Amino acid sequence: MTGLVIAPVLFRNYERMVAGDIAGRLFAAVSLLGMVCGALLLAFAAARARQRVWRDWRVVMLVVMLAITIIGELGLAARMRELKELMILPPVAPAVLSEFGRLHGIASLLFLANSALGLVLVIFGIRPRVQPGS
Repeated sequence: MTGLVIAPVLFRNYERMVAGDIAGRLFAAVSLLGMVCGALLLAFAAARARQRVWRDWRVVMLVVMLAITIIGELGLAARMRELKELMILPPVAPAVLSEFGRLHGIASLLFLANSALGLVLVIFGIRPRVQPGS
């Protein structure tokens, strides 16, 4: 929701640096929430399935999504925050702008991949409960 709806609205209605700062804070909060929820879901799945947990494609997909979120937030977003600090005062070195743009593009692709994986998980991951005796 943040990347697909909120960020475009922010950039349409606010100055670029302000919108970017707000969007960055929102993405950080959503990433943190995603990491906590992903870890809890994995813990519940492991407790429920024990050694068979890795046989479930949904668990594998959840691990991939969690890894993407961690890489995005602790790797890419952390470096992007450092670069934004360098961009506050002009003149901004072209190398800084170039690296920020490259990282932003990678982060956008990871966000899109994570969104697609989540959609697949929601659409195909829900299975009806098997009734005893069925």
